[in-house]
Amino acid sequence: MKSVIELDIAAPPSRVAELFDDPELFPRWMDDLERVERLSGDPGVRTGARYRMVPKQGTLVFVVTVIGRGAPHRSHLVLDAPTVSVSVTGKFSDLPGGRTRLVSEETFMFKGLLGRLFGLLGYFSVKRAHRRHMEAFKRFVESG
Repeated sequence: MKSVIELDIAAPPSRVAELFDDPELFPRWMDDLERVERLSGDPGVRTGARYRMVPKQGTLVFVVTVIGRGAPHRSHLVLDAPTVSVSVTGKFSDLPGGRTRLVSEETFMFKGLLGRLFGLLGYFSVKRAHRRHMEAFKRFVESG
């Protein structure tokens, strides 16, 4: 299952990418995230770095691996949990007036029969959560 969200943000791409790539800031804009725990490497900078995302409620803890920071305007992560893996790509394009077009693409791969069933039943909930997170990120960036 794939979810793609496009938003225009009133900040330059370098700033948007910097904030998007900093996991220590995630709890400030992801309302359902309790904390981020560093596991290895420098999560905001290094390919191969790993960290854990711990939710405020529930037990779905993701271990995140930084796959790449292609150009300064691209980010790629893989989130892994027992029932699902998520490939997350952020692309940041220049717009006039120092603005950025953020394209956030999340591809979900549900594991096992129960995971696939949840994926089918939870399709719209997953897309709503993705949009909610990206709109919260936009507000975070634009609030300074």
